[in-house]
Amino acid sequence: MNNMNDDILLMNSIRKGDEKAYKMLFEHWFTPLCRFIYYYLDNQLEAEETALDIFLYLWENREHLEIKISLKAYLFRSARNRCLNVLRNRKQFVELDSVHIQNASVKNTDILEYEDLNNLVAEAITHLPDKCRTVFLKSRRDNMSNPEIAEDLGIALKTVEGHINKALKAIKQHLGENYWYMF
Repeated sequence: MNNMNDDILLMNSIRKGDEKAYKMLFEHWFTPLCRFIYYYLDNQLEAEETALDIFLYLWENREHLEIKISLKAYLFRSARNRCLNVLRNRKQFVELDSVHIQNASVKNTDILEYEDLNNLVAEAITHLPDKCRTVFLKSRRDNMSNPEIAEDLGIALKTVEGHINKALKAIKQHLGENYWYMF
């Protein structure tokens, strides 16, 4: 289920109401999606509920959804966006280096991939220009709002937004194709 043509055929079947195709998609991606969401939310029940919400949304809107990227990318981007909404609703942010894996059922390869991702992100952050890195870390690590950062550093709000966008683009580029769906 990694081929774009397979994704198109599968999605066309799902659009037509093919429950077997939907079940196949669900069985293939539910567990990896839950693990991915768990990294953000650090709560197994919330992770499962969020993953179920994504699949439910896909089924309920199947006739109108236009997925222009792979199904995997769509699912993981949806998961990331929903996680950010949950975290925003909780009024807390996950620091890049503070996510802990506590689920014993997570496979060693997943742990290694997660650690590799964290290392790549940390490395990308170290390569940012000083001012850009400072702004980005104040936003993500210190949980400061853009106006707070602007006031703290004595720079314009647009400059703060520019630095954060520049940092996100640089991190995305540094991560390469393996993790492009995360940004």
